[in-house]
Amino acid sequence: MSVPIHLPAPAAIALALAVPEYAEPAHFSAVSMAVLALLIVVSAVLFWSRFGKVVKVLRQAKPDADFSLHPVGKRVWDFFREVICQSKVIQERPIPGLAHAFVFWGFLAFALVSLNHFATGFNLGFLSSHGVFGEFYFYFAAVFALMVTVGITWLFIRRFFLRPKWLGAKLSYESGVIAGLIFLLMATYLAGFFTPPGSAAALALWWVHALTILVFLPLIPHTKHLHLMLAPFTIFLSRGEFSRIPPLVGDEDFGLVTGRDITKLAALQAYSCVECGRCTEHCPANNTGKELNPKQIVLGLRGFLNDLGPGSEEPVVDGKHETLTSIFQCTTCGACEYQCPVGIEHVPLIVGMRRGTVNTGVWEDEYGGKLFNTLERNGNALGMSAMERDKFIQKEELPIFDGTQEYCLWLGCMGAYDPQGREIVASFAKVMRHMDASFGVLKKERCTGDPVRRLGNDLLFQTLAEQNIENIQKQNVKKIVTICPHCVRTMAKDWQEFGGVTAEIEHHSEFMARHQHLLPQTGSDETIVYHDPCYLGRYRGSYEEAREVLARSGKVVNPPRSHERSFCCGAGGGLVFLGEEQGDRVSHTRARELTATGAKIVGAACPFCNTMFRDALAATSDAPPQLLDIAQIAARSIEGEGATPDA
Repeated sequence: MSVPIHLPAPAAIALALAVPEYAEPAHFSAVSMAVLALLIVVSAVLFWSRFGKVVKVLRQAKPDADFSLHPVGKRVWDFFREVICQSKVIQERPIPGLAHAFVFWGFLAFALVSLNHFATGFNLGFLSSHGVFGEFYFYFAAVFALMVTVGITWLFIRRFFLRPKWLGAKLSYESGVIAGLIFLLMATYLAGFFTPPGSAAALALWWVHALTILVFLPLIPHTKHLHLMLAPFTIFLSRGEFSRIPPLVGDEDFGLVTGRDITKLAALQAYSCVECGRCTEHCPANNTGKELNPKQIVLGLRGFLNDLGPGSEEPVVDGKHETLTSIFQCTTCGACEYQCPVGIEHVPLIVGMRRGTVNTGVWEDEYGGKLFNTLERNGNALGMSAMERDKFIQKEELPIFDGTQEYCLWLGCMGAYDPQGREIVASFAKVMRHMDASFGVLKKERCTGDPVRRLGNDLLFQTLAEQNIENIQKQNVKKIVTICPHCVRTMAKDWQEFGGVTAEIEHHSEFMARHQHLLPQTGSDETIVYHDPCYLGRYRGSYEEAREVLARSGKVVNPPRSHERSFCCGAGGGLVFLGEEQGDRVSHTRARELTATGAKIVGAACPFCNTMFRDALAATSDAPPQLLDIAQIAARSIEGEGATPDA
């Protein structure tokens, strides 16, 4: 970063300050240039001594077999939006986000000034305050220097004095050193506008500025500030879609078992963590007193790579770097991944570790084992006979899909076997009939495999997926609609690993929103608080459709955490089928938020959310709000206007 050689008379252009001319030494001696060259070499060697090891780890890590750069256009746009514009950094934490963005933009602005600074040290400076461009750029950089100074000061105060709990209890003194160096860089640059040209003070400022850069450079790869170099690559080289679980490749791939199974993307993400704690702040498990901390999952993987390397035969989940308890407390809600400003994909990492322990028999859990056996024998997660599904279909007079109907109504485990889930299906069938939509249900269904996919049992998931795919293709299904967002995600995305289906797949909220003009507008002022399901919101990006449907039956209000920041119900990741939770129950925490809105009705759009909130809402109050699915609310409105189920 260079101190301007000359300030013209109209200095007020950028800083509105009238200051005397200031110039760097007109000529650096051969001795000065030799010293500077030596210092640059030392700084570069110290930088590479650490960064080179990181590069070596990335090169030695296992290739991501399914990785593709396509579509490049989306990657370029994401890079521009998230890296250059710092959109996610600012959007999710506006005040500290802006402070961080100022620092980042300041570094971009100072790149040219810094190059000129060192070029000047060899009498090769290419920016001159006597020229129009140089004059403009020195003041342009000064504006950013002021913003960086403000930003880094705020970040320092926040980290060392305000200290949000998700940053962790341990103070990072290295962050204080880095903040001090950045502040010193800005101070020495701005001081140049007030230093007499050709003075000893000007020369001292130049050297302090140069030495600060040369000290800062080798510290980057030794601290969390390594993300300055790696995060842009992490964001550009993402897996391409939210929480995408990569396929296993070959008979010897069991998931993330040992160091040899760590892929290049996983290693890159581990070294990119900025330790900001956003993932921890929004993690439902961590928020309710559980061991899981998404930040520590990533840092644990980084520690494993540093300690043992990517070629190690030691298990990744070794109790030191990663623990079984923590990885099986994840609801796979994706809040961590959505919040991460540097593109880390936590859920695929956690599922990868689950795979490694489940597929090799390391994880032994009574409830998990029972779930696996139940799905193998009965084909549904509730362990009931298929005859019970047939009885329900006959009772509700649901037509069997024969290829002539437009829609296949996918019941799913909850819709076919759970009593409340059946009520939701029955209500949605009424809505479809009211809309005159032709539909039928399959004679046979098996679980889509969502819970075992998230728990890491790939063999069982493959069996369920292939059986369902074959059945759906055989029945020539063109359109599928279901009440379960977990089924939507699994069928639309996870099944693709085994060929997938050609049918269009949508959630019932999306179906009703498209045909909402056929739903009655009740004009009721009854308040309905809507809970965004994780697998409908963050996973599918569907937020407004359900609200549009509910708005026809009442006044929709939002809980404190909604839309992209919605708090999980606690069912995802297969946890609804496992044992009791450590700490507070996730569902109870969310239920208290929903009840606190004062709404008379809680609107749900996922049968798993419905299951979790039944007891949780009752525990929050003696007179809890009524829990209804959006299909039940819509059906009630239809009945209220006098329409018959077959209208």
